[in-house]
Amino acid sequence: MCLGVPGKVIELYDAGGIRMAKVDFGGVIREACLEVVPEVEIGQYVIIHVGFAISVLDEEEAQKSLELLQELYDTESLLDIDPDPEMSA
Repeated sequence: MCLGVPGKVIELYDAGGIRMAKVDFGGVIREACLEVVPEVEIGQYVIIHVGFAISVLDEEEAQKSLELLQELYDTESLLDIDPDPEMSA
């Protein structure tokens, strides 16, 4: 299963002609390529999949997605589910 995660664009820059950003995922900052969504501006939310911004979404939708991801994490924790058994082998 693949997962795109919402994050907030906090910085824009150019890396060798490629539009890039620093994206904040609740305090964790990562770099992402913005070539698919060149219209993105600082402060907007994007969905990141494997280091690429694949869509832009508004803050309300981003917060809903983040809440759902937190609920999934909380449920896994309560049920003591290992989300990827191969990783712990």
